[in-house]
Amino acid sequence: MSGAPRVLLLHGGGVAGWMWDSLRRTLEPNRSVLVPDLPGHGRSADESYTSHAETVAALARSMRATAGDQVVTVVGFSLGAQLALRLASEHPDLVSQAVIVSAQAKPLPLTRFTLAVLGKSAPLTRRRWFARLQARELFVPAHMLEEYISTSAGITKESLLAAVGDNLRFELPDEWALFPGRALIMVGGRERRLMRESAAPIHAAHPRSELSVVDGCGHGIPLQRPEWFNDRVVRWLDAE
Repeated sequence: MSGAPRVLLLHGGGVAGWMWDSLRRTLEPNRSVLVPDLPGHGRSADESYTSHAETVAALARSMRATAGDQVVTVVGFSLGAQLALRLASEHPDLVSQAVIVSAQAKPLPLTRFTLAVLGKSAPLTRRRWFARLQARELFVPAHMLEEYISTSAGITKESLLAAVGDNLRFELPDEWALFPGRALIMVGGRERRLMRESAAPIHAAHPRSELSVVDGCGHGIPLQRPEWFNDRVVRWLDAE
């Protein structure tokens, strides 16, 4: 859609661009929507996930090559929310505003031990029964279950460890406080304590941000309450 406001949707780890199907359909009548599959995931499973830094750099290069001077609103969930924070912080000329959903922003201790355990259990991601359990944690709806199982099975051990490693070590960029655009920070009221405790400093560091704690939601707001989530995002965008 030529000339329409552009929105970039960044999915979480273990899923792919398909998680945004509902929001994409809601936005497309009035906006140009970009939905990439991140390295190591979905249609990009053959591209290894190496680091948050390289992924953000690649997104920025792609945006500069295709969008020229046109900025985007970036919406990110979980892993994608961390990438959205870095993209807005490091490339504010490309991002007009950001919606940050369920971003961990406090590094975990014992990361090496956690990754060692994850490495040993990585083959389980190819088992349907294990993928079903993980899908339940993310509130993946029944009609998306096969997409989730296929995506999960396609992620290599190397990509999984690289993505999760950077996720666990993530710290809020200092430049986030200087990002000039608006920001909406969302977290589920029933998410893990670490997630809820991460949302507060993300909000506190940014003078033009709004914090929304979603009662009754766990880690998977866009999939758990898609209609509510879509309406919330659209209303926030329209209030610009």
